[in-house]
Amino acid sequence: MASIDLEKMLDKVKNTQWTLSDIDWDAPGKELITAEQWPNLKEFMADLMWIEHVGARAFAAMSKKAPNPVLAEMYAIFHAEEQRHANAEMALMKRWDMLEHDIPKPNKNLRLIIQWLDRYADDMPFYILGAVIPMLEVALDGALCTFLLDSVDDPVCHQAFKLINGDEARHLGVGFSVMEAQGYNKTLIQLAQMAARAIDPRILLGILAYLPLINKMRDNVIKLGLAEEKLYAAMSKFSRIGGRTAAGRRNPWYQIIQFHAYKVIDRKQKWFHIPVDAMVTMTDKIPEKSLPKVPSWIYQLTTEPTATK
Repeated sequence: MASIDLEKMLDKVKNTQWTLSDIDWDAPGKELITAEQWPNLKEFMADLMWIEHVGARAFAAMSKKAPNPVLAEMYAIFHAEEQRHANAEMALMKRWDMLEHDIPKPNKNLRLIIQWLDRYADDMPFYILGAVIPMLEVALDGALCTFLLDSVDDPVCHQAFKLINGDEARHLGVGFSVMEAQGYNKTLIQLAQMAARAIDPRILLGILAYLPLINKMRDNVIKLGLAEEKLYAAMSKFSRIGGRTAAGRRNPWYQIIQFHAYKVIDRKQKWFHIPVDAMVTMTDKIPEKSLPKVPSWIYQLTTEPTATK
């Protein structure tokens, strides 16, 4: 993993920790959220908060499978950071009077992906999680958070996301380096074996939960006003940085994730979107009583500014 020095990055991660109490949640500015923004922003923030926790669960699984102790420790910290991001986003929802209960419920698509993560994330190969995570981080940092900061004038929101985005930048640096390393010095047989894991029944179940979630999120942010060009820019960043070296381009999961990302963005790809949209519709019709229970770990989330570093 020559592209970054893991020891130096770990020190940097440890030295840049922050807490919710570093932010003045009572500072002026919440009145800048308009009545027109409020309903859609409420739904957006709830989804964003749960996507952070999906990332946290993936980092927890990667920490257990990391190829060296430095990376294992880093992923354990990233797990805690993603939880802190979720807590900060809930604190913003509380500030904007968007919390009817202590914790917003995840939408149906997120419920399904959370159930899959709980059951199977710890069994997934390191190289699969190592390719999916950078894509989610790019979408989060390059599209969703950028859109939020362009749309919301509340200075407390900007203060919180300046801290969150600093963490995400370090996650991306490590993520791209790890993804590149997975394609380094592999034989064609080893690369084919990596790609073949796509037909593992557990991974197929994950794909069936993942595809409609991403399609729904894509359409939701476009409806909120995110320019499609910004989605293309985020995906281009994944392609450009993930494929900057021959080793990175050799990683079959980089190729798989990149292929999917471009199809999601382009609504003209009817052969892709028609069946996935049908999956979104089917998910929306699942009765509440048939959905998996919201996992108990959600009660680790809090809006209170008392989280420790």
